[in-house]
Amino acid sequence: MSNRPKPQRIGHVVLNVRDLRKSVEFYTKMVGLEVSDYIEDQMAFLRCSVDHHDLALAQIPPGHPLHEQTYRPGRPGLEHFSYQLGSLEEIEAAAKYLQEQGVPIVRGVGKHGPGENLFLVFEDPDGNYCEFYAEMVQVTPEQPHTPRVWPNDLHAFDQWEFERFVVPPPDWGPAKTD
Repeated sequence: MSNRPKPQRIGHVVLNVRDLRKSVEFYTKMVGLEVSDYIEDQMAFLRCSVDHHDLALAQIPPGHPLHEQTYRPGRPGLEHFSYQLGSLEEIEAAAKYLQEQGVPIVRGVGKHGPGENLFLVFEDPDGNYCEFYAEMVQVTPEQPHTPRVWPNDLHAFDQWEFERFVVPPPDWGPAKTD
């Protein structure tokens, strides 16, 4: 299995939350994280390290039950966890390897707006979403980052507008470009 991906470390976690404002307040005031960016009122990206985000929070529609047995997009709790790879080439090789092994790919290969990281999301045997990512923005005293609010559009989700996706992209409507 020499073609198997070789993650460098565990990366960030994305949680679906019922109240984005309350969750951001909790993770900044109680846990001590700093806000890096927002996607309008739909997502917040927070950090405790030099990575643009260690935790991202995604707003879900109101009215979802507190606990469900298995993962389903849009329910509270874990959306995905991630592992860092070294480059776009490694992510593309991982996509090919996963496809050859019959692993369901959910989305990617793409490049997010907030954090500028490359991504490939796939399912584990229990349906949990796992991501390989690379090239995330680093925030240091020498490279400070000013938080911004991104529009909730295709460019924030995938700057490449699905050009490198290895699976059919989600229905996003007409592409919005700058």
